[in-house]
Amino acid sequence: MATSLRSTWLLLRTLLLSTSQINQYRHTKDPKRRRRVVVNLVGLAVLYAMFLGYGIVTCVGYGELGIIDAVPVLTALALSLLAFVTTLFKTNGYLFNFKEYDLLVSLPFETRTVAGCKFLYMYVKSLPWNLSISLAMLIGYGWYARPGVLVYPLWIVLTLFVPIIPMLVASFAGFLVARVSVGFKKTNIVQTVLTLAFVMLCMSSSYIAGYFFKDDEVFTMLRQVHELTDRAASVYVPAGWFANAVVAGDVLGGLLLVGASALLFAVVFVVVGGSYRRINSALMSHGAKGSYTMAAQRQRSVLNAIAFKELKRLTGSTTYMVNAAMGEVFSVLMGIVVLVVGFDNVVGAVMYNAPIDPAILQPAIPFIVYFFIGMVATTVCSPSLEGKNYWIVQSLPLDKRTLYQGKMLFNLYLSVPFMTFAVVCLCVSARVPVVDAVLYVLLGLALCAFSTAWGCVCGIRHLRLDWENEVEVIKRGTAVAVYLLPNMFVTMALVAAVVFLGTHVSHALLALALTLVAGVLAALSYRRALTLAERSASVA
Repeated sequence: MATSLRSTWLLLRTLLLSTSQINQYRHTKDPKRRRRVVVNLVGLAVLYAMFLGYGIVTCVGYGELGIIDAVPVLTALALSLLAFVTTLFKTNGYLFNFKEYDLLVSLPFETRTVAGCKFLYMYVKSLPWNLSISLAMLIGYGWYARPGVLVYPLWIVLTLFVPIIPMLVASFAGFLVARVSVGFKKTNIVQTVLTLAFVMLCMSSSYIAGYFFKDDEVFTMLRQVHELTDRAASVYVPAGWFANAVVAGDVLGGLLLVGASALLFAVVFVVVGGSYRRINSALMSHGAKGSYTMAAQRQRSVLNAIAFKELKRLTGSTTYMVNAAMGEVFSVLMGIVVLVVGFDNVVGAVMYNAPIDPAILQPAIPFIVYFFIGMVATTVCSPSLEGKNYWIVQSLPLDKRTLYQGKMLFNLYLSVPFMTFAVVCLCVSARVPVVDAVLYVLLGLALCAFSTAWGCVCGIRHLRLDWENEVEVIKRGTAVAVYLLPNMFVTMALVAAVVFLGTHVSHALLALALTLVAGVLAALSYRRALTLAERSASVA
């Protein structure tokens, strides 16, 4: 047992040191890399501060409503939900199908030790997010409840254990998905479909809850928060253990939380360890077979060949596909739902039957669809995903402009059909005039072009090739943050702006003007991307 713990600690310490941005800053001589580390750390600090501020404001609201006693259970539930969802998305990149798999399994460690170390690495990486939420709730709770001094250190210590159980459950769910998918020829496709289905089921739970709590029932629910949290704690027992330990000083509750986390960790990785090698080998081999059939080779243009390579890269990674293609899936679902339910009914449900005319939202249709499709472009991640194979790409007899044009072409192939389908569905359901509908489709296509080109600018400008796990590029890369955050807030602002302008200006004229603006921005971003592509030829 002691040997296993020492081995796990050794592996974990090595992984943390090799991927630590502070460690990179201390030892690198490259000024660009040092600046990039500083930018990353500043960006993370801002995000942590936002989480902290949101948690404090939430506690202020609970305190003013006189329900501050519900905060400990709500904290445990929030941490558990966040840990479960984020782990479910990251399991395939951290626990399975990771790049350094061959190196780790060649070392003299047990398979379950390697799997357990990767889980702990994922846990440590998510710890700052959990602490930012927990500390914010603790500050608010301390201000209103005035608890004893011992509550503060006990709260912080038990916070370290609250996320473990939901993370283990999510990891085991990811293990089952991976275990099922290895029996199929297209392992990553099956795994992606199963993961998407599970994620959509989890996300739809909020709408199911909204169905049961309507209008004045929401205020009734707020007045009964304490009762509801007690009921939730009785269902999800670890949340009750945390609350009882920090509020009532229940030593048994704290010991149960720690002991259950340790026991479940041991059980899960005994089970996972038995199939760990087989699952990773199947995922990394992509279902290779020993029998092949000779067939005529298909000829493609250079740009289409690069786009096809990007398609293979997308379908070969569950993490990449879930993050890059989730918006397209939701846009299709939205279009179908709006067609079946009706545009007016959907607007009424979203606006809680506020007395507004749904017709004023028609100019915002392209931006509503873009909010799903344009939030993550493949061109943001694609340049960095070349990783340590970048030198192979640089050695190809291709103009670097052509290489990135092919990457942009693939994102257009991916986004344009879904954008067109969703916009047409919403226009038909909203009974938009034909001329306006055509202009909305054109505006949607211009937005896709802008998203593609601007994503490529961010991807090349913040190129990162020294990653050890693709999750670091796909979910936490600087390029993703620089692209996503402004894009998201600007899109939300544009939705409000076009709704306001649509009440004073012709919808067709407004759509035409916005199409021209989006087209100009797309052209400028495209030129900038090609300029950066030429400069990137010197990066090795």
